[in-house]
Amino acid sequence: MTSHHYGDTVALTGRSLRHILRSPDTIVTTAIMPIAFLLLFVYVFGGAIDTGSGPYVNYLLPGILLITVASGIAYTAYRLFTDLSGGIIDRFQSMPIARSAVLWGHVVTSLVANSISLAVVIGVAFLMGFRTGASPLAWLVVVGILLLFTLALTWIAVVAGLSAKTVDGASAFSYPLIFLPFLSSAFVPTDTMPGPVRWFAENQPVTSIVNTIRDLFAERAPGADIWAALAWCGGVLVLGYVLATRIHRRRVR
Repeated sequence: MTSHHYGDTVALTGRSLRHILRSPDTIVTTAIMPIAFLLLFVYVFGGAIDTGSGPYVNYLLPGILLITVASGIAYTAYRLFTDLSGGIIDRFQSMPIARSAVLWGHVVTSLVANSISLAVVIGVAFLMGFRTGASPLAWLVVVGILLLFTLALTWIAVVAGLSAKTVDGASAFSYPLIFLPFLSSAFVPTDTMPGPVRWFAENQPVTSIVNTIRDLFAERAPGADIWAALAWCGGVLVLGYVLATRIHRRRVR
């Protein structure tokens, strides 16, 4: 990214962040549903779920963090669709602004907004009894994986925002992503599931990401899961970026 692109991206990111500051309820709304799931599963279902030693909130939190991200990226698609349908992006194209900066402004805003939501959810988990002896390095790896996961899904959100025909369609794509953790190791061990469901749960991206974060929090070596998690996130990121840039070139000339 050249200095010109960097400057344009910073300016457009600032514009998007100001919109969020004027309407902070978007961040609050993003965090409400994951926190509700956290409360529901820990205090209602947690006593009936056997996940081995340790409090259930420790087992549950990694999956809740992924749900937080999946919930938050819907706003990226919504904001991009609003800019596109309102003619703002066409107006930007008439200015000496790098074309890619428009998309990167929304992407960086998503990273910032979702990071705040994740911090809120982790804070609530600590209040509910979550504890970890993870080292600063382990925390750094967890943060890196969550940011990579957020970046990957954000580019998928950009694709949805550029392709949608209606406001509802721009954000509806996130619903399957929100519920994907339910078919993974996020809430219960996969060995408790029936055959076909277990096979799907053990071979989808959420399970490897959840297992990696859970192992890091528990001070265990994540093993092969971390490489599978990075491969899934990297693959989705590349796919989303390529599709988004192609659709953007076609729609905005």
